[in-house]
Parts: sequence; structure tokens; C-alpha cells
Amino acid sequence: MILIGYKKCSTCRKTEKFLEEAGVEFVYREIDKDNPSVEELKKWHEISGLDIKKFFNTSGIIYREKKLKDKLPNLSLEEKYELLATDGKLVKRPILLDGEKIYVGKDAVNFAEETT
Repeated sequence: MILIGYKKCSTCRKTEKFLEEAGVEFVYREIDKDNPSVEELKKWHEISGLDIKKFFNTSGIIYREKKLKDKLPNLSLEEKYELLATDGKLVKRPILLDGEKIYVGKDAVNFAEETT
């Protein structure tokens, strides 16, 4: 299992704690130091079945500074992948990769909590 998160994010820390308490082995990937690639984002998006907007950290500073709420509807899917790949802090977190299952944001927290 891979937990993709940001060490300063309380939701990511909570998810990490739940996994540790449950004795689940996982690798922690710091999203701000290791940005997801366009290829990874495409794969995660396809596997998850979620709307691509669910992969954007809509409460983040970068999202607000770039006024992405207004710009996203006019971007192609490929442009959205490319935008997400520019900065890990634009990506919703935490992300849990469990084989062929992907959990994003609160779903990752809920999955981790259920394992305890």
C-alpha cells in the first residue's frame, strides 16, 4: 500500500496514524517532494472512476491563487492532468493506493479508519 500525503496536513497525519495502529504496511510518499506524473494521475483517475475535479485540492492556496475554480471548466482533461502534475500541493490528499483501488481525500481517511 502507498500513502501519498503531505506531512503538514492533519488529514494525512490522521490517515497515517490509523494505518500504523492497524499494523498496515505502507510506503509514505511526500506529495510536495515527489509530484505525481501525468501518467500516474491518468492511471489513478481511470482506476478511481472519480471526476477529475476530485483530484484537485480545492481548499489549497495554489488553487485559490490561480483562480482555478473559474479556469478548470475551460481546460481539457489532458490540461488538467498537466496542471496537477506541476505541483503536488494542487493534488487532493491523502491518496491511498491499494493494489487496483484508489482512495482520495476523506475516502482515504475512512478506509484507513475502517482497517483499525
